[in-house]
Amino acid sequence: MTARALMFQGTGSDVGKSLIVAGLCRLFSRRGLSVRPFKPQNMSNNAAVTHDGGEIGRAQALQARACGVPPSVHMNPVLLKPQSEIGSQVIVQGRTIGNAKAREYQALKPKLMGVVLDSFARLKAEADLVLIEGAGSAAEINLREGDIANMGFARAADCPVVLIADIDRGGIFAQVLGTKAALAPEDAATIVGFIVNKFRGDASLFADGMKTIAAVTDWPAFGLAPFFPEAARLPAEDAFGLPNLRPHAEGAVTIAVPTFPRIANFDDFDPLRLEPAARLVFVPAGEPLPVSDLVVLPGSKATIADLAFFRDQGWDVDLFAHVRRGGRALGICGGYQMLGRRVADPQGIEGPPGAIEGLGLLDVETVLAGEKALERVEGICLTNGAPFAGYEMHVGQTSGPDCARPLLRLSDGRTGGAVSADGRIMGAYVHGLFADDRQRAAWLASLGAASELAYETTVERTLDGLADHLEKHLECDAMLKLAR
Repeated sequence: MTARALMFQGTGSDVGKSLIVAGLCRLFSRRGLSVRPFKPQNMSNNAAVTHDGGEIGRAQALQARACGVPPSVHMNPVLLKPQSEIGSQVIVQGRTIGNAKAREYQALKPKLMGVVLDSFARLKAEADLVLIEGAGSAAEINLREGDIANMGFARAADCPVVLIADIDRGGIFAQVLGTKAALAPEDAATIVGFIVNKFRGDASLFADGMKTIAAVTDWPAFGLAPFFPEAARLPAEDAFGLPNLRPHAEGAVTIAVPTFPRIANFDDFDPLRLEPAARLVFVPAGEPLPVSDLVVLPGSKATIADLAFFRDQGWDVDLFAHVRRGGRALGICGGYQMLGRRVADPQGIEGPPGAIEGLGLLDVETVLAGEKALERVEGICLTNGAPFAGYEMHVGQTSGPDCARPLLRLSDGRTGGAVSADGRIMGAYVHGLFADDRQRAAWLASLGAASELAYETTVERTLDGLADHLEKHLECDAMLKLAR
């Protein structure tokens, strides 16, 4: 069996490619097709552990869920996890192969096309339909040579492309017409139509606009998709939107999360963001940590650099004051490492080799060394007695006296994490604790609030709602006929 395929590229980043692919994955799966998502190259520090023991971008894990299948490393064969302004960790078919600066990666890309096509062929062999998501803009012509993410892949795989534009950000005509003008004719010829996404207001007022774009580009219109506010309930692919997230005006408890430059796996907090009982505050640079019931230090792709940033913001002073007032703190993964006495990176895994003094709120030390832990886990939280299911994704070993008071016990008998002697400072490597309704309810109860959210049910209903939304507003049958 060889699947048909259709690729979705954008006029830019954050135009809605990931969500449209997720919605179409659910839509066509509900019609009885065996569907798989695919993204040749992704750049994101929001990653997921797959059932075959690797890691991929969080968006592809959500799309796999929309298809009703387990996530696989072949759904996102190349993942870049930014560690600095010019460099990233490079992950190929789920495994880290090293770090590369931007220019080094450009030289590496042509060697990765074979891997990308291999993963694509594996998915085609097990499905009826593969829906492919591009990265960034279709018209990044400065990066066209050796491209594996957009037109380079589409041409190599002989895959038709639907272009997605975002009217919410303005300049819709320039977005689409400019893309057509910037592309080489042979690349533009792969585009079989366009979608205008995130429309607000009376759609009839833009009917002439759709006709104008179609006439000038000679690309058929596949629909004008209204803004879908429920998309905020789904995990985001990257951190672009974090500064714009606003907490509930009310909430029984306040939970503060400092926003690191290299924050990772921040979807840990999506359930708390949707939880009516919680007022979740992502604290941006330049603002103090607010008075809160709980401060959570999130994961980081560059722990030492982000800890230095934490101090530069004065957040260490705010955190110490919070603790003196009797407040609680939790560190997840990199945030757990920061709460200890010292973090050392002798091999330069996350940046230049070196070490940094930790915040000293947990009596532990961390050395970044060894193989990356990539594992789905479950067990019991020893401080609240509630079960949990989550995953580990980290480099480093943490040890010290406070590890004798572990936070978690895994189902295989291992323990993990650490708790301070007074029980108010905690840390662990496990992500996804708050996505488990049992665990989130226990944490909120310990802070004096009652959970009101069924998170997994909410995600499933939102995916169904997204599929309904796209079926109503897009020419889905026409797109499916053009897949090949």
